[in-house]
Amino acid sequence: MTPNPLETMMYDIGQLFLLPVLALIAILFLYAFWALGEFCIQAYLRTRHQPASGRGYALIAHARKHHLHDPEALDVAAHKLLEKARIATRVAPMLGLVATMIPMGPALRSLSDGNLGNVGMSLTIAFSAVILALIAASITFLIVGVRRRWLAEEMVWLNQQVVA
Repeated sequence: MTPNPLETMMYDIGQLFLLPVLALIAILFLYAFWALGEFCIQAYLRTRHQPASGRGYALIAHARKHHLHDPEALDVAAHKLLEKARIATRVAPMLGLVATMIPMGPALRSLSDGNLGNVGMSLTIAFSAVILALIAASITFLIVGVRRRWLAEEMVWLNQQVVA
């Protein structure tokens, strides 16, 4: 069966996205390890310093720098501090799925042609990409979970300082 022009065009457009998606996964993977390093440094600083110092306490430092006292403004600032890692947590698995599906077309085409070498190469790309994307998502998910609690603790501390 010969594909119609619309199917061919959709296939070709889908293939155009493979390299950009792989590049984004690589960027997210590097970002996850950068964020993990930043997280470890922050955790270390939090064990060495009290909230009043602001060292290792991102929301407290941000609130002091920008003179924030309003609870709503602090909430917005806390969300902003989590934003990059939250986006990475949610986008990485989606890109991993896209990077898995795009090489499946050429893999199936190669399989129908009997070219098992190309099938193996396409599947290697697909599964490697999803593995890196899931690792990036897992790391950033852990970071977001702990930082969310830290930021909540800092908001409570800041609100107690305003009341006192």
